[in-house]
Amino acid sequence: MTTSPLSVQLYTVREALQDDLQGTLNKLAEVGFTQVEPFAFTNFPGLGEALSSAGLSAPTVHVHFLGESDEDIAGIFDAARELGIQTVIDPHAPDELWKTAEGIDGIAAQLNHAAKLAAERGLRVGYHNHAHEFENKIDGQNGLEYLASKLDPEVVIELDTYWVAVGGENPVDVLGRLGDRVVALHIKDGPATKETKDQVAVGAGSLPIREIIEAAPNALRVIELDDSRDNRFTAVADSFAFLTKEGLA
Repeated sequence: MTTSPLSVQLYTVREALQDDLQGTLNKLAEVGFTQVEPFAFTNFPGLGEALSSAGLSAPTVHVHFLGESDEDIAGIFDAARELGIQTVIDPHAPDELWKTAEGIDGIAAQLNHAAKLAAERGLRVGYHNHAHEFENKIDGQNGLEYLASKLDPEVVIELDTYWVAVGGENPVDVLGRLGDRVVALHIKDGPATKETKDQVAVGAGSLPIREIIEAAPNALRVIELDDSRDNRFTAVADSFAFLTKEGLA
């Protein structure tokens, strides 16, 4: 079995994960993955044991914590630390909050506060974008980059490069401006439409995958499909094979 620093967002295989947690993780390990990115990880009892049994680690995780109480956030972070997770990423803040500077300032304040709670546990926090952060502008600047300007240095970004393109911007350019703030990439492919079923295996769509990865060479590369008309597990395996063959893994 070959190994790679590539990761995969488990939401891609969510149905299989619900039906057979251990079996699905084992299949991902057989593809060659050594890392995965869980979602809503507290909803999967036994996840830690299943990851260990499959020989997988989870350096990053998606879970909602924005707007939660300090007590609830602390519980999430404690659970993450027990699983060996290093970066806890909130995957979504609602569109309406991105329409004004005040709304984005509020998101930044919550992330900065959460980062302090995370640091007490040896963790860091991040934010993951969709398209609306780029569709909404503050004084001509997209919402995500405005957010980044308000974040403490400890808060990181996982850039979903596909949704950047859907939002109307070039992900390579955005990566150039955000620089080291971006510690992880969601790598996906397709025609950059809002129809998630249009997404395909990495290398089979129109996104400039090589240029994206070369723009953030130190960022973790996380394969994901929100949905697809093709079999998503097959698309994940094909994505892994493409990135490995192209020397991008």
